[in-house]
Amino acid sequence: MRTTELVLVVVLAVETALLLTVGSLWLVGRRTRRRLRAELEQARSPRTARRPPRRLVPTPDEAVKAVWETVDRVREKGLGGAIRSSIDDLAGWAQVERPALVRLAGADGSVAIFFSDIEGSTELNERLGDKEWVRLLARHDATVRSAIERHGGQVVKAQGDGFMAAFGEPEPAVRSAIAIQRAFERGRGKGKAAVLVRIGLHYGDVVHRDNDIFGRHVAHAARVAALADGGEILVSEPVADGVAACDDIALTEPREVQLRGLAGEHVVCAVDWVA
Repeated sequence: MRTTELVLVVVLAVETALLLTVGSLWLVGRRTRRRLRAELEQARSPRTARRPPRRLVPTPDEAVKAVWETVDRVREKGLGGAIRSSIDDLAGWAQVERPALVRLAGADGSVAIFFSDIEGSTELNERLGDKEWVRLLARHDATVRSAIERHGGQVVKAQGDGFMAAFGEPEPAVRSAIAIQRAFERGRGKGKAAVLVRIGLHYGDVVHRDNDIFGRHVAHAARVAALADGGEILVSEPVADGVAACDDIALTEPREVQLRGLAGEHVVCAVDWVA
């Protein structure tokens, strides 16, 4: 009987020690997570108190939440469960929220839609660790926003490592994409972590919503972006036509592709941004 009691006491002591250890690790993890969130929020906060007029971008809290939702999805569901990309998430959000793009549209109601994300972001996060990943995201965020705004575009929404933006015409959208790729290429040359961004552009009528024109053209832009490789700018035929007269923008030979969820064959071209 004494032996049984002794065994029970030992088991209880071991279980108590394990519970205390797990509890301590959980508390440390929560503190680390709060600190990393604060660092990302500080990195993404505006440098001056002046706020731009009306914007379509999320608040800093929403941006931080989006980053950690991506991290949590990987941890909870594994790589297989996190296969849905930031581009898919942004396109789905746009279908539901229908952001107001009227003021960005050209005279015919058309808008150039821009989607981007980081290729292999999950693997890059795993390799760098959460702290360095948050810093890389902050650098990526600043670079993409700067290029979009410098060329007259508007960030519609940012989520995780993905961006959706809008431009009034194809040319500034393409020039913005080129600026982004060249900025990250310069960073790689300076020894910074390689950031391979894939960018897709489409131009169409997203203002007049009869027969769901809005949803169709947004989906088209998202599918073009999803087809791009890291470091590539892929554009639809209307975008290619819109920059055909620009001597300093080189395009590869057009090719016909199938875009997931869209019927028929579609023509795309890659932008030779290294030229």
